[in-house]
Amino acid sequence: MGQVIEFVSKSERERIRLIQEARAIYDSIFPPADPVSEPSSGASARRSDGGNLA
Repeated sequence: MGQVIEFVSKSERERIRLIQEARAIYDSIFPPADPVSEPSSGASARRSDGGNLA
């Protein structure tokens, strides 16, 4: 008793599915950085600004 069942529309479920799929594709192209094996500084460090030079 006391459980709340939240209604999630079909479009919201589709939006979540597409975001998860896009994230999986992105991670397959640009694997997440492993902080243990990658040095904290240097040319291979991930830029917080997305690589923009402007």
